[in-house]
Amino acid sequence: MPIVTRRAAIIGIAALASQSAVPARGADDVLPSWRDGPAKQAIVRFVQETTDTSSATFVPPAERIATFDQDGTLWVEQPMYSQVVYCLDRVPAVVKAKPALATSEPFKTVLSGNRAAIAKLPMDDLFKILAATLTGMSVEEFRSQARAWLDTARDPHWKRPYTELTYQPMIELLKYLRASGYKTYIVTGGGQDFVRVYAEQVYGIPPEQVVGTAGGTRYGYDKSGRPVLTKEPKLLLNDDNAGKPEGIHLMIGRRPRAAFGNSTGDRQMLEYTKAGDGARLAMLVLHDDAKREYAYGPALGLPGTKVGSFTQALHDEAMKQGWVVVSMKNDWRRIFAFEE
Repeated sequence: MPIVTRRAAIIGIAALASQSAVPARGADDVLPSWRDGPAKQAIVRFVQETTDTSSATFVPPAERIATFDQDGTLWVEQPMYSQVVYCLDRVPAVVKAKPALATSEPFKTVLSGNRAAIAKLPMDDLFKILAATLTGMSVEEFRSQARAWLDTARDPHWKRPYTELTYQPMIELLKYLRASGYKTYIVTGGGQDFVRVYAEQVYGIPPEQVVGTAGGTRYGYDKSGRPVLTKEPKLLLNDDNAGKPEGIHLMIGRRPRAAFGNSTGDRQMLEYTKAGDGARLAMLVLHDDAKREYAYGPALGLPGTKVGSFTQALHDEAMKQGWVVVSMKNDWRRIFAFEE
C-alpha cells in the first residue's frame, strides 16, 4: 500500500544521493513500466551493487534471495482477497455434497447471496467456510478444483480472470531480478497450496518457491491402494506478520537480500531483510491510484481498509528505516499488461 505525497519525503534524499545515484540507463529495456525516479533508481542501483564482482557489496549467486508478498504487491487484493472469493464460490458445491449445511450458518448466509450479510460474517464463521472448502480432499483434488475456478472466475470490476490482474511493473521486476541471478520467492499470508496452483504460470515462480500459510496433510491410500495426501483442517504455519520471517527461515533457510510488500502484514519481513549485513533492499507498494486501480491506506490520509492496510505507523517506519515506498500513481507508467 503506498504513498501520495511520497515524493516530498524522497526528493531531499534523492538530492543528497544524486552524485552517487546509479542512473537508470539501460533499465528501460527491463523495467519499461516504471517511471524514472528514486524507486526505479534504487532497484537498478541495488542490482548493480550486488552483482558487480568488483563491488564491496557483491553478493554471491547462492545468496541472492528476493521475497515478494502476493496480495496487493503482485496482484490486486481489493475488494476481497481472491482466495476468499474462491472459498465463497465453493460453498454451493460443498453444500451439495453435504445438504444438511444448507440450513446452518454461515453456509445459509453465503447461499443467500446477500453481500452485505456475507461481509459482516464474524471471523469464526469465515474459518468454518475456509475449513469446509480448503480441506477434506486430496491435494490433487484441491489443485483441480482451484485450477477450474481460476479458469472461469472473473473479477467483478475488470471482468477479467484474476490471473490477469497482476501488476506489470512487478512482473518486470521479477524477471529483472531473475536475469540478475536472484531466486524469487512468494511469501504470502494466503494459502500455500492455493498460490502454488498458478504461481509458475503467472509469475514464473515454481511451487517449491512459494511460502504461504500452510495446513496439515495426512498420508493414506485411496480405494485402489494408491498413496494420497489429504488436506486437513490443521494449521502448520500462519505466514503473516511475524510468521513471514519464521516461514522464510523454515522454508528457505536464507535471509532475503530484497523484500517487497504492501501492508502491515509485511512489516516483519522487511525488518528481517534489512537487519542483515551488506546491501539490502526493502520496498512497499502504496495503493494511491483510485483512477487506475484503488486508493487505500490509511497512511497519508488515504481511505482506510481492512484488506491490506497500510497504516501511518508503517509509513513512518519506512521513512525511518530507509525502505522505499512505491507510489502506484507516480512511479508506475502502467499498472496492468492489458492497459492501452
